[in-house]
Amino acid sequence: MKKLLIIISFLCFSYANAQNINITVDKNLNLVCAFEKVILKNPDHNFETFTKDQINRDDINKLVIESKSPNVLNIKNLSNFIDKIELEVKISNKDVVLIQAFDDDKNYSESAVLTIKTGELIHEITKNIKLEEKEKDISFYSCKNINQNT
Repeated sequence: MKKLLIIISFLCFSYANAQNINITVDKNLNLVCAFEKVILKNPDHNFETFTKDQINRDDINKLVIESKSPNVLNIKNLSNFIDKIELEVKISNKDVVLIQAFDDDKNYSESAVLTIKTGELIHEITKNIKLEEKEKDISFYSCKNINQNT
């Protein structure tokens, strides 16, 4: 988990180029992901953690990840934003899937890290990037692959 937080931190503090692509394996994943907890940073909460018993969040019923080398990585059903935008960072190998995308104004971003072996998914939403008081929503999920062949 420490490695995932380092990767997420890297994404948060750097702007990526569309050239940031590294797809090393062909893999199709169909996942169901159970919400576990969220860390919120906003005007009401300063990096406070809430479990599924404390906050109402939906599970992700059908997260689809299609990766094909050398540069195709499609993510579906993670969020409406990710479904509609071109990813700026796309990394997929046998161990991890890493993505990041920004809106046109570079004031909103979403990133995600999926550790394939453990099924841990971290989805981070950052709002008001250009302001000193950024808002963050970091959700943690436990995913299971429903594919027969991976």
